[in-house]
Amino acid sequence: MSVNINRTDQKRVVIVGGGLGGLRLANQLKDSNLQVVLIDKNNYHQFPPLIYQVASAGLAPSSISFPFRQIFRKRKNFYFRMAEARAVFPDKKILQTSIGKIDYDYLVFAAGATTNFFGNKNVEEWAIPMRTLSEAMGLRNALLSNLERALTCATEEERQELLNVVIVGGGATGVEIAGAISEMKRYVIPYDYPDMDASHMHIYLLEAGDRLLAGMSQEASEKALKYLREMGVDVQFGKMVTDYRDYHIIIKDGTSIATRTFLWVSGIRAQPITGIEGDKLGRGFRILVDGCNRVPGYDNIFAIGDQCLMTADPAYPKGHPQLAQVAIQQATQLAENLKKLSQGNADLKPFHYNDLGSMATVGRNKAVADLGKVRTQGFMAWMLWLIVHLRSILGVRNKLMVMLSWAWQYFSYNVSIRTIVYATKPKMIRERIKREQTTHLGEDLMQEE
Repeated sequence: MSVNINRTDQKRVVIVGGGLGGLRLANQLKDSNLQVVLIDKNNYHQFPPLIYQVASAGLAPSSISFPFRQIFRKRKNFYFRMAEARAVFPDKKILQTSIGKIDYDYLVFAAGATTNFFGNKNVEEWAIPMRTLSEAMGLRNALLSNLERALTCATEEERQELLNVVIVGGGATGVEIAGAISEMKRYVIPYDYPDMDASHMHIYLLEAGDRLLAGMSQEASEKALKYLREMGVDVQFGKMVTDYRDYHIIIKDGTSIATRTFLWVSGIRAQPITGIEGDKLGRGFRILVDGCNRVPGYDNIFAIGDQCLMTADPAYPKGHPQLAQVAIQQATQLAENLKKLSQGNADLKPFHYNDLGSMATVGRNKAVADLGKVRTQGFMAWMLWLIVHLRSILGVRNKLMVMLSWAWQYFSYNVSIRTIVYATKPKMIRERIKREQTTHLGEDLMQEE
């Protein structure tokens, strides 16, 4: 079965993934003579830097998500299909998806990364990742449900398991969610749960390395550590988690921590795709690309952002950091190259990353920022973080919602989105998804052959 999209005399670019890179690429191609087809398993774009605020009940999910069809509704040469990419057949120029196959002239993988559990099945089964909006909502439900259960559980041992929060991974996400939950403990629990002793809630941040925010300066790492410890977070270094059994985190040094709120933000791996495998993959299962983001051996297949590994840039011989700015800049450059290719010009411009800096927020008035040679912490860094992220959110309505939510929280010390909602799917949708998941890869192609 083929995906029903009208073919025109325009060459077709298929973009897999509507994250920051995929969205920028689609936008940059709006004035080209190319037909653009965007494929994503969700029907909305999500803003990853603020996902942790959804998880800690600080923002509504709709504040950081935006429907693709609304973004591109005035585009005549654009098509969106909600589907998962399953496999690519380069010799036939066909991408197999969960809703059928689609042919392409140029194919771009921009599906980003997923959580890396490093082969640990127990951790994968029980830990709560935080890469997507749905995972963030799952964490929010878990946090709030465990607080409710802690008031009614039968034993002190179970109560402590429910009140202990363990976060594994000391990168920006780990630091930000630890700070957000700490503020939740300080400002929410005493008022929402007056019959609970908030001092019994413990927040642990475990890092296998020797410092937080390894991609930032030493000064930023030390300041973030100071902030978190002042906020009551128990930060521990050299702690490699090896297992999770009987509601206990098992650490390599033989120690353990009891918890039923186990967050895993320790690593990521590129989204896999059948057909691009073996020697075409590098560290973290990232697709190897040349200096123009093209997959070696294929003239018309590209990869950008977290899903690719480019070692051709002399400044980054081991590949670029998996940051939003890398994906956005690669998308911008690739758009220009695709326009050239569509016009018969094979003189492509290689990509060079312009590092605009990094920042992370820890809590109210507490953040760290490395912006080139300028390094700042505290209130100024926090204000910069707010401005940068507010500008990056799509849609005037979403910007206003986030700004008003932040202002309300700042002056009231209170967040209001503390509902526990478990989504359920109608039976017919569950059955359709089940059928799609059992469909053999490339079945349509084999039938035709």
